[in-house]
Amino acid sequence: MRSRLGLPEPEIAGPGEESVWAYPRPPELAPDKRHVEVRFGGEIIASSTRTVRHLETASPPTFYIPPEDVSGEFLEPADGSSFCEWKGRAVYFDLVAGKRRARQAAWSYPRAASPYQSLSGWLAFYPGRVDECFVNRELVRAQPGPFYGGWITDEIRGPVKGPPGTEWW
Repeated sequence: MRSRLGLPEPEIAGPGEESVWAYPRPPELAPDKRHVEVRFGGEIIASSTRTVRHLETASPPTFYIPPEDVSGEFLEPADGSSFCEWKGRAVYFDLVAGKRRARQAAWSYPRAASPYQSLSGWLAFYPGRVDECFVNRELVRAQPGPFYGGWITDEIRGPVKGPPGTEWW
């Protein structure tokens, strides 16, 4: 169902749940102490309890991980970059573990723009391009679509942008 503005009707968030439609625009950063883990090629690529969630209207949270909690030996700089209207220029990394490579599976903002400069050098991972991502042992589902890197857990209520036709949300 759609609202009179053509936007989708948000799902109702119950106790302990979050609606992506309650997230702000411009986005906010929220420290998160839950255990986050990224796995690829039989390796633990990242493990942290010091993440920051990026919360933006209509998108599931993106978890940013401090570089000290990422195994850098599995990261290789990748071709390409992108530009976020809020955070600035992002660079990408391939993950290489054993004989496997995940192209542009991670990204970072070398010099994130204000007020997001605290994310500078931190890494985010696309759940759909790695083997597994977990939040407190819950397996994360990837945000739909080829561009966004949101992490969907059971607490998240949508609908979320990402599928074809939702780019303008």
